[in-house]
Amino acid sequence: MKSILSSLLLPLLAWSAAGLAASPAPKYPPHVITNSELRVLPVSAHGRHYQLHVRLPGSYGTETTKRYPVLYVTDGYWDFPTIVTSYDNLAYDQVVPEFIVVGLGYAGENLDHGKLRGWELSPVRTGLLEPGTGHAAKFLDSLEKEIIPFIEREYRADPAHRVLAGSSLGGLFALYTMYTKPELCGGYIAASPAVVVGDDWLLGYEEKFAQSGRPLKARLYVTGAENEWAGFLAGIKRYQQRLTGRHYPGFVHESRIIDGERHAGTKAESYTRGMRFVFAPLAPESGPAK
Repeated sequence: MKSILSSLLLPLLAWSAAGLAASPAPKYPPHVITNSELRVLPVSAHGRHYQLHVRLPGSYGTETTKRYPVLYVTDGYWDFPTIVTSYDNLAYDQVVPEFIVVGLGYAGENLDHGKLRGWELSPVRTGLLEPGTGHAAKFLDSLEKEIIPFIEREYRADPAHRVLAGSSLGGLFALYTMYTKPELCGGYIAASPAVVVGDDWLLGYEEKFAQSGRPLKARLYVTGAENEWAGFLAGIKRYQQRLTGRHYPGFVHESRIIDGERHAGTKAESYTRGMRFVFAPLAPESGPAK
């Protein structure tokens, strides 16, 4: 009986397996962030190939004469969705204005983002990171002369209201930009900035800026994570303490240590609170819901 059953079942099983193997895998539509698009720029003057993640506000298609603030965020391939999700929640609550989000990233497939961002975001060479670091000045040059002009040419962006945000090395780049080109943006969000890079290089750079007497009119939000690496968090706290002694006319800052989080886990809350802080003067509403 077993041999008879086997002779009947084995061909059937083989036929089923062949049929399954021959059937194409089902295809499902990819998830897409609404009102968003990717823009690839020509190779920059410094030989870098950038891709921008652009999210337009809900009213962009109907308010055809309106110009919008813009928030630029480094590491767009990672942080763009986080920013957009938080923004949607805040816009719903009317505690931030409508604005355009631009994630800064790179064109191409299967990229080594760690290596790319090390070149881009660190203002000094450091052995703690990948070789080829320390080119933030070139990235800032591209941001000022190529990326921002592209956005303000292609979209109804308001040049009077720009914000730059970033986490870790991106946060360090935001602070570097603030002290190098303080007039470029009116708001900065530095989530767990890598202040310790170059043996606290940023603190010396900040001191030189303070001694220069240059104006600094901006809103700055800086965070650290309670459960960061101890030395990394200590650098952030040294910088936060430094801020308390600065009293530039028109400069407003707020610092926070995000409790219970590690390095990357601080992004969501840092960006959410940071957006509320830097855009507070433009917020439709504030305080408890009415």
